[in-house]
Amino acid sequence: MENNYKNLRVYNTIMGFLHLAQGTTVLLLSNDFKLPINTTYLSFNSTLKVLEPVTKQLFQVKFGILVAAFLLISAAAHFIISTVYYKNYQQNLSKGINKARWFEYAFSASLMIVLIGMLSGIYDLSSLLMMFGLVAIMNLCGLLMELYNQGKEQVNWASFIVGCIAGIIPWIVIAIYFWAAEINGSSNNIPTFVYWIFVSIFLFFNSFALNMFLQYKKVEPWKDYLFGERVYILLSLTAKSALAWQIFAGTLRPM
Repeated sequence: MENNYKNLRVYNTIMGFLHLAQGTTVLLLSNDFKLPINTTYLSFNSTLKVLEPVTKQLFQVKFGILVAAFLLISAAAHFIISTVYYKNYQQNLSKGINKARWFEYAFSASLMIVLIGMLSGIYDLSSLLMMFGLVAIMNLCGLLMELYNQGKEQVNWASFIVGCIAGIIPWIVIAIYFWAAEINGSSNNIPTFVYWIFVSIFLFFNSFALNMFLQYKKVEPWKDYLFGERVYILLSLTAKSALAWQIFAGTLRPM
């Protein structure tokens, strides 16, 4: 068992360097592609004597920095886990929980969904904040799932169900934007690579839920919590890499 923990320590270190290398590469090679962040508010139209919504651009965000950010957040988490937090990490794993994972996902996965939303045409600050918050809640429900079910034979699935509900809403919102573009004859305004991002990252996000489901159903080889931990780590790297390089190829590569 001790060797398994040592292997996980090495695994986390390797993953930290892989995330760091990718984040640094994206940061160094990205172009200046930017998207706006807007806010919408009611304003009185003195001519028509009605209240009407007005959209105002607050600022623009450089996409390369945000893409690098979710990779570098993961890199930092892996390095912290494999060094200063390692003893706590090992103790938590022995109890069937990894608190650090869920806090890291609450930031990195939430940022990922915001970027996908922006590529789909969602620029409203309030909408993006709600999407970020819902995915953060989804991941914190994963933390609650592990906290509430430590040492219990009968699994309480409430946190899992609530997390799935919270997590699916941002995807529905993005799908509505795709649908609106389609019915209004402007689907060509959404690049093809964004559709591929939607499908691929949606499948990856659901793979995390499936991994947890198999853990708590104790399906072989998920009976061993450490196996599920390795799967989480691999899924995290694969999902983040897939999103980063699809965005890079579609918008950030130097011309």
